[in-house]
Amino acid sequence: MAITSLTLFKTIFVFFILFTLLTPQAVADCEAESANACNNKKKALPLKVIAIFAILVCSIIGVTLPLVTRSIPALSPENDLFVIVKCFAAGIILGTGFMHVLPDSFDMLWSDCLKEKPWHQFPFSGFVAMFSAIITMMVDSLATSAYTKKIRTEIISAKSSPAGGGDQEMGGVVNFGHFHGHHHHRENKTEGQDSQLLRYRVVAMVLELGIVVHSVVIGLGLGASNNTCTIKGLIAALCFHQMFEGMGLGGCIQQAQYRSLKKVTMMFFFSVTTPFGIALGIALSTIYRENSPSALITVGLLNASSAGLLIYMALVDLLSADFMSPRLQGSINLQLKSYLAVFLGAAGMSLMAKWA
Repeated sequence: MAITSLTLFKTIFVFFILFTLLTPQAVADCEAESANACNNKKKALPLKVIAIFAILVCSIIGVTLPLVTRSIPALSPENDLFVIVKCFAAGIILGTGFMHVLPDSFDMLWSDCLKEKPWHQFPFSGFVAMFSAIITMMVDSLATSAYTKKIRTEIISAKSSPAGGGDQEMGGVVNFGHFHGHHHHRENKTEGQDSQLLRYRVVAMVLELGIVVHSVVIGLGLGASNNTCTIKGLIAALCFHQMFEGMGLGGCIQQAQYRSLKKVTMMFFFSVTTPFGIALGIALSTIYRENSPSALITVGLLNASSAGLLIYMALVDLLSADFMSPRLQGSINLQLKSYLAVFLGAAGMSLMAKWA
């Protein structure tokens, strides 16, 4: 799954760069920067450099917070506060999909810089977002099935060969929970835990893919912009966005019970993608134009696909999974607190749409 996600990201990224650079550019009116006083390339560059470091720090804090605070009793996964914070972060991710990514896609694909046919005659943004959600569900389901078959094979292999062997990462799944080397414990007590752990791992991988693609896109937009009036507000909004989106992803990574190397790898990719996008935007600022047809189409379609993925993950794999769990179903008080957290997260990210 990790290899598939990384390969898909590389394919999308290479396609984006080639499509943007090789497609004929737009007419002068669409490519020309606004003549207002806010457009100043020299003044914008220091702000972009500040943005790289500020967003990097906020991303690291957000994604590592759920992992480093597990030793704090109040923030451990067994505590109600962890559930509430996770629901708040899920609201952030949901608000990102509905209030930032999807509207941006509609704006780009309905731009006057694109031809009437076919871009103004069909809602491509909604169409791509819809199928992105369906494909995400398909990947979610197939990956879970593949992992389930693999863990069953590991369990059978472990039973027949007490010395162990096989995939150590999946072996961690076998040993998850109350397994102490007794076959009857493995069979009777860990099956449900193994199934839940597999779901957590699939959710973490798919969510990471959607966030990484989206983060590169928004970073590229900031790096290519020279509007000093909007960059300042955008930096603050993205810092807020990355920190709490990172908390949602960090919570999923923690629940997935990955080994340290994989945790660090996933945290690293999340933390550096937006700063990398900004740096790439700065490097391509002389040839990349936000209003060129190639950029509008490519970024618009990427935003639509990312929106469908984020909305599906937030509603199905994060919120629905938590609210339908025995833990929340057994406590109306915790449900109400969690719902409030979701509304606050979504409202906060919706407010950020004014600047980003």
